[in-house]
Amino acid sequence: MVAIVGPTASGKTEVAIEVAQRLGGEVMSVDSMQVYRDMDIGTAKPSVSERRGVNHHMLDVLDPENDFSVAEFRQHGRTIMDRAEVPLVIAGGSGLHFRALVDPMSFAPTDPLLKLELEDRSHDELGAELLAADTSAGVHVDLANPRRVLRALEIFRLTGKTPSVRAGSSEARDLRNYKSEIDFTAIGVDPGDRLDERVDQRLLKMKEAGLVEEVESLKLRLGRAAGSAVGYREILASLHGEMTLDQAFDTISRHTKKLAKKQRTWFQRDPRIRWIPWHVRSDERIGLTMEALS
Repeated sequence: MVAIVGPTASGKTEVAIEVAQRLGGEVMSVDSMQVYRDMDIGTAKPSVSERRGVNHHMLDVLDPENDFSVAEFRQHGRTIMDRAEVPLVIAGGSGLHFRALVDPMSFAPTDPLLKLELEDRSHDELGAELLAADTSAGVHVDLANPRRVLRALEIFRLTGKTPSVRAGSSEARDLRNYKSEIDFTAIGVDPGDRLDERVDQRLLKMKEAGLVEEVESLKLRLGRAAGSAVGYREILASLHGEMTLDQAFDTISRHTKKLAKKQRTWFQRDPRIRWIPWHVRSDERIGLTMEALS
């Protein structure tokens, strides 16, 4: 298994397609938003022509009205991996979805009714209950993050497992130590100090390709997850009169750069990734990638 990873706008998609062609393989996207149909421009989904005849998996899996959890992503992706008859090249910038495919990662249950009950309570109340159950919860959960506190308490209510208990499990230790379940070679692609420039260049292309029109056509179809995607939520805010279109694109630029830096930090922590020099020509990057895979 081969993985081509890195921050958004780094050029990893082109590298992955070229590598897949040379290996006679296929590409599996690890992108949390490219799974949604009709969200093409704003997710930088490779077009049919850009795929150059290489079969792609985990694109256009479901309609944007629906949510697709990481657990569902893992199950769907693992099924594809189990059935694959040619080399697969994993490609994308979502570190969590990448690790869900290759590493030991199980997912605690969820209960919509319990979640609604917890959402009706204040953040302080939820934090107090969590700390009453586990005085060390703050070591493992960001207590200032309402979403994480709610989820930790939901898991505790459903399973009886506190954050400290879960952090001490063998699975958690394997994850911390980057112990994988699937054998793979990972290549990192990162343009370094050119990242911001590339983000702005790509955003301009998205604007010219019709990003606003795409969001407008989908505005009544975007579910909770799809509607929160960078690019879509800002254009939606503009369409609702909450900001001007220029302000929306400025905000998309800032949010995308922030996301890219978070992705870079996530992947740089992973000792299994070999980073190739980005300053060389595109064909040399491909050559260095193939060398690393040999």
